[in-house]
Amino acid sequence: MVSLCTTPRMDTVLQLTRLGGPVFALNPDLIERAEATPDTVVTLVNGSHFVIRESLEQLGELIRDYRASVIARAQRMADSGTIGHGPVAAVLPLHRSDQ
Repeated sequence: MVSLCTTPRMDTVLQLTRLGGPVFALNPDLIERAEATPDTVVTLVNGSHFVIRESLEQLGELIRDYRASVIARAQRMADSGTIGHGPVAAVLPLHRSDQ
């Protein structure tokens, strides 16, 4: 039986504040670049732009924290051998193809 979660997962996104506007959620994997012009402008891979209240430095820290949490969660899941209630495939080390 598949369990459907009705609560949105906010741990997979960054919480940012539009300049002069509300807080919104953004998937950091969609960010192409960010610039301080002097306001922080985030450009997504699809060309969309967001002007945010957070500084470029704060945005970088949020992204680093997000990526570190993903790695930590993957390590915990690998250590426990489960995702939810099912087994996890083995984590294999990556090797460069030129070696």
